[in-house]
Amino acid sequence: MVKNIFSKKSFLCVGLDVDLKKVPEHLLKEEDPIFAFNKAIIDATAPYCVAYKPNLAFYEAYGVKGLISFEKTVKYLQENYPDQFIIADAKRGDIGNTSKMYAKTFFGEYKVDALTVAPYMGEDSVTPFLQYEDENTTEENNPWVILLALTSNKGSFDFQQTEDKDGERLFEKVIKKSQEWGTHDNLMYVVGATRGEMFKDIRAVAPDHFLLVPGVGAQGGSIEEVCKYGMIKECGLLVNSSRGIIFADNTERFAEVAGEKAKELQEQMAVELNKI
Repeated sequence: MVKNIFSKKSFLCVGLDVDLKKVPEHLLKEEDPIFAFNKAIIDATAPYCVAYKPNLAFYEAYGVKGLISFEKTVKYLQENYPDQFIIADAKRGDIGNTSKMYAKTFFGEYKVDALTVAPYMGEDSVTPFLQYEDENTTEENNPWVILLALTSNKGSFDFQQTEDKDGERLFEKVIKKSQEWGTHDNLMYVVGATRGEMFKDIRAVAPDHFLLVPGVGAQGGSIEEVCKYGMIKECGLLVNSSRGIIFADNTERFAEVAGEKAKELQEQMAVELNKI
């Protein structure tokens, strides 16, 4: 992934959060409008990004049909754009046996590269994802776990930023503790882009790990600010944009406009990468 970031001069992740209420009307006549939409978006944006992140909620909401669309999207990426890093944004995490089955679902069945995981239940709910292996697992393509650390929603103050008696915040404790379970080669963290200055605190406890950064674009996060505080020698960032790219236009030009928006972000990212 690092090689792809520097060759493309991009650390853009495109979020495939497909809402049929926002999809261009002409696509609704398709047999599978979600996949038709995703395919067009992928073809238009692939030159400018290094990762895609379908959010499972936007597929599960349509039942079996939605999951079929998700599977077709993943396979389309794997067959046509094998250099793209595929993140299933599913936010799973449960007792050990359940987590093992979730890991089998996403790493064994769908064969995605990474999965977002909620850490609230602790070590035995996270390690089944980090330890997942099958006949296709190698050192080069080991599955990645992306642990929720510091999110950008207002509710993050309810738990994530609460302090213990020593002044350590819960998100810092999560990051520190989880490094006993995984390494910077299989463990990333979700850090919301709307908290730019907080990246200094994140880097104090996770200096070498990649960070998945949602919140750029529609949510108001700044690439420049994220890079100022969060970028490291190997980049260490995957910045996600969803609505700002995929729903930038709802006419028959939707894919073309999505490509233009992705290119704009890629050009900003190239500037930041050149500073390393």
